[in-house]
Amino acid sequence: MIGTSFGLTDEQREIQQLARDFARNEIAPAAEHFDKTHEFPWPIIKKAQELGLTSMNVPEQYGGLGLSLFEEVLVGEELAWGCTGVSTAISATGLGWLPILIAGSEAHKEAYGGRIADGELAAYCVTEPEAGSNVAGIKTNARKVDGGYIINGRKTFITGAPEASFYTVFAYTDREKKHKGMSGFIVDRDTEGVSVTKPFDKLGQHASSTAGVIFEDVFIPDEKLLGSEGMGFLIAMKVFDKSRPGTAAGAIGLAQRALDECIRYAKERESFGKQIFQHQAIGHMIADMAMNVEAARLLTHKSAWLVDQGTPATKIASFAKAFSADHAMKIAVDAVQVFGGYGFMSEYPVEKLMRDAKIFQIYEGTSQIQRNIIVRELFGKSR
Repeated sequence: MIGTSFGLTDEQREIQQLARDFARNEIAPAAEHFDKTHEFPWPIIKKAQELGLTSMNVPEQYGGLGLSLFEEVLVGEELAWGCTGVSTAISATGLGWLPILIAGSEAHKEAYGGRIADGELAAYCVTEPEAGSNVAGIKTNARKVDGGYIINGRKTFITGAPEASFYTVFAYTDREKKHKGMSGFIVDRDTEGVSVTKPFDKLGQHASSTAGVIFEDVFIPDEKLLGSEGMGFLIAMKVFDKSRPGTAAGAIGLAQRALDECIRYAKERESFGKQIFQHQAIGHMIADMAMNVEAARLLTHKSAWLVDQGTPATKIASFAKAFSADHAMKIAVDAVQVFGGYGFMSEYPVEKLMRDAKIFQIYEGTSQIQRNIIVRELFGKSR
């Protein structure tokens, strides 16, 4: 716990070890298969569901594990060590659930938390073709009618969309009020007018499916509104504070895997009569990897701990997300360099790590947007 102790409780160690064992025994051995086939890892997802790993942030009274964000971060790093594509497929439901946890009614939480606990998946629908980093720029509209709303719009880059049973969707109920006119809704996948595009062919994280979701005259009853009209933008911002530490943890898991692979390889590989880590150029590169992994981990742990304490964590969450993402990318690139020509070959793990790493600098707010947030936090209020 940051602030009083850097140690973990016995229960937290058990949770961490459970995730570590799952990553090494279930995820890592299958990672290459799902990377090459682009198949959704249903066999692993089913096993993860049995352990409650898809319902980590669902409170126990609704059937989930009820983990703190700090505990989620511990689990997320371990799962990502095995494969960030698979870990993203596992964690996407937790992201889709967050708006319900933040603003849903007791009936929402009981119904949809229970559905997740029973094995259903969810997805979070904010990003649109013309609105990525600028959440307020979405064009999806929810028009009020008797008994509910009619939603029209198109979402894109939605993680887990093809497999999700329901979505948390953001749309404008009053565009004239700008971001204060945005609202959040729960939309079941089988609602008339909802369709999902073919999954996108991506650079990396092939085990995680990403697609568009289209809403054409979709009727949503009043009771599926999250909170009240106009709360959508605030809900989305609160989601980011809780989701960014988890995203950072995924980047750390990937970076730790790259570091571990480099240490193993640098002890086995020899050149000029020495193990390659004994050459300063390589040894120092790996030392820098280790320092930055640890620094990213500490920032991420602190951001998650602050959220759990109910303390504003926007700035620290952005620190953690940007630092972890940027260094995961650099560490993955350097890992390929350490492996030399072998690093460029797909039969070695670091090639996949390099492809998988890039998305961490993009989703849940780009590294550039994180810096904008940090500037706003530094200069927009007195310290």
